[in-house]
Amino acid sequence: MYAENNFDGTLAGWLRFTSPLKNKDKNYKYAVRRDILESWIRCREAKVSPTDNRIHLQLEYTSLQVMLRQNQELIRIAKPFMENLYKIVTGSGFVVCLTDVRGYIMEILGDKDTLLNPITVSFFQGASWSEEEAGTNAIGTALVIKRPIQVSGSEHYCRKHHCLTCSAAPILDAQGNLLGILDVSGESTAAHLHTLGMVVAAAEAIMAQLGIRKKNNELKVINHRLTNIFNTMSDGVILVDNNGVISELNPVAQKILDADLGKPEVKPGVQVESILGTKQTFIRRMLKCKESCLDVEIMLDTGQGLSHCLASGEPVTDEQGFVTGGVIILRPIKQIQSLVNRFIGHYGTLQFSDIIGESKAILEAIRIASLAATTMANVLLQGESGTGKEIFAQAIHNRSDRRAGPFIAVNCGAIPRELIGSELFGYGDGAFTGAKRGGKPGKFELACGGTLFLDEIGDMPLEQQVALLRVLQERKVNRIGCDKVIPIDVRVICATNKHLMKEVEKGTFRKDLYYRLDVISITIPPLRERPEDIVPLFNHFLEKLDKQSRRLVVSPEVIERLVRYSWPGNVRELQNVVERIVSLTEGQLITLANLPQDICNRQPASVAGIVANSPDDTRPESVCRREQRRVYLAENERQEIVALLSSHRGNVSLTAKSMGVSRNTLYRKMKQYAIYN
Repeated sequence: MYAENNFDGTLAGWLRFTSPLKNKDKNYKYAVRRDILESWIRCREAKVSPTDNRIHLQLEYTSLQVMLRQNQELIRIAKPFMENLYKIVTGSGFVVCLTDVRGYIMEILGDKDTLLNPITVSFFQGASWSEEEAGTNAIGTALVIKRPIQVSGSEHYCRKHHCLTCSAAPILDAQGNLLGILDVSGESTAAHLHTLGMVVAAAEAIMAQLGIRKKNNELKVINHRLTNIFNTMSDGVILVDNNGVISELNPVAQKILDADLGKPEVKPGVQVESILGTKQTFIRRMLKCKESCLDVEIMLDTGQGLSHCLASGEPVTDEQGFVTGGVIILRPIKQIQSLVNRFIGHYGTLQFSDIIGESKAILEAIRIASLAATTMANVLLQGESGTGKEIFAQAIHNRSDRRAGPFIAVNCGAIPRELIGSELFGYGDGAFTGAKRGGKPGKFELACGGTLFLDEIGDMPLEQQVALLRVLQERKVNRIGCDKVIPIDVRVICATNKHLMKEVEKGTFRKDLYYRLDVISITIPPLRERPEDIVPLFNHFLEKLDKQSRRLVVSPEVIERLVRYSWPGNVRELQNVVERIVSLTEGQLITLANLPQDICNRQPASVAGIVANSPDDTRPESVCRREQRRVYLAENERQEIVALLSSHRGNVSLTAKSMGVSRNTLYRKMKQYAIYN
């Protein structure tokens, strides 16, 4: 290994040996390897003494325990490979060591006499073998260069280690970061190049095992996440093998299927067709033909009745493309309908507090409707068009236990008679020309768990009244052109502007359906029969529609015309009139010029007679007088504030003092009358 026998291995000896004065031959090759030479230079710069014979620095107990705890996984994985190495060198005086990234020995294996041998006395747990502590050596130098290296005899920088031969290899992680050093050391006379090869092979095996352990840990994390997803999905999931045998199912699927008292126990090992039914051909197509199936409607005959689900199937294949199993997703139709209703706006927003009025008639209607809301009884709302029947329907829904479910309104008079059946009850695939592929659920299905509001029920064709009666009695729906029976859970509220009993007498409405619907009947009075509600409704709409907050003032003449008018369009007509007034009023005062001509110029004779001959004819008069007085006082107060502000040149404090009110009160009144100083 060495070119000259008189080279003693020390840095000083090397400098003497390689002096350019003694070596004039340019073709002379140095006898010291570059890695060793560079290590010697580092040791000299670190002021390491080559003649220091002290035993190496040792970690104190607490630091040693911390090091062992931080590297316990590396030690656990490396220990079997160290033991295999030790079996090879047993009895030869060699020791097998594992160090941390700083060069401190964490684990050591050796013969008992070897550990006490003066040659290997510096090999013990906690001993430091860094270059700064031990000079050039296989462990310390491998830490620096991050490559395997063998250091023998006088290659060691310190003279006390010339008796050693050391073979070390770094242990790196997948990113190339240093984790520790594996080393085999013994007497230099027993040096062999194959020793380094064994150490390198063992270090690579340790690194491979670390990679496997890391991958296993990553797989455990992924598996844990997938298991959590599998168990917490809102859909039911069933995993089957290539024979259709259930291998696993999540809690939601268990809940959906466990209610089925007529089928075998739902658990792994059971044929999925015995649970879902042999008619479900999508399972065989998935497993035999490798076909994906989406949203296949299935009905499960459970102990609690029919369970309506959508099933989807996806085959699972291996690398060669062979089917090894499949995944079946079950979605209860109620969940899908609820999601659809939420996004397309099938919900009620109006409450009883949205019904404006203080008349006895409207308060009585609200009282009965509030009591009806707590029951499941069918409700029939009767009243003229525009009286607010849908507001009552939504308020009943939102006061009931079904408030979280959908509110679906259907105007039976606005749907062509040939389409009303498919609209309410749905239709199957290919039920008629132009039918949507796969069929379509009807409004009864979509309203499950909530309320179905059938407006203008008096306009429903007789042939569909029979189907409606059957649905209300059986609580089940047959889609048009389909033999599937679908259970429904719907609260029905109907409304009409017709006198249904007269329609029954005329033969245009079925008597049995009338009595089925007329469980709780609520009559909503027209606006002309409750004139005391006209002004509150007018003010409510005025405040709601005046987006610019102009604080409009209404003249007494306008109030008189509004109260005297018959309102054939009821509340809806009043709202339209207010919208017209707000749009066309340029200033702040609403006058007769802002009213429609019908209200401003014409006084219907029928209403005049009612007002004149009614025992309550004083009510409209008193309402008018009160409202006239309120408007008159408000206008006077507004003019007084404007005049005082003008006389005090806009000084709010002096104006408030003149009026005998506080500044805050004056500011509030100025805001109320839209007075800007």
